Amino acid sequence: MLWIKALHIISVICWFAALFYLPRLFVYHAMCRDDVGSERFKVMERKLYRGIATPAMIATLVFGLGLVHFQWEYLKTTYWFWLKMGLVALLIGYHHLCGAYLKRFARDDNPHTDRFYRIFNELPVFALVAIVILAVVKPF
Repeated sequence: MLWIKALHIISVICWFAALFYLPRLFVYHAMCRDDVGSERFKVMERKLYRGIATPAMIATLVFGLGLVHFQWEYLKTTYWFWLKMGLVALLIGYHHLCGAYLKRFARDDNPHTDRFYRIFNELPVFALVAIVILAVVKPF
């Protein structure tokens, strides 16, 4: 079980790194005014999302489910676990929303300003703080 936990933590770190960096790329892409720079951002965003973020999300979920499997009898009765699962579900939604924004940028159809993406970029921080507190402190 310790190997699964280690791999889960590694994949969570990789996933969050991507969730922090991809919207930051959106900020710079939204500010970009030339076609060459825009094309460069499209490549960077696509490779980050498909090559790092999505595989890391999948690994996080697989290893997390492995941990749940070994502790199900305990976890199913705890409130902190279900709250954490709710936050994970929101993060999965955030991940897919990033994918939707990526597709819009790829079509040169960005509906938002760089300021929007600056705020959007901060959202996973709140989830990270809450999830770590729930998993470590187990407040209820």
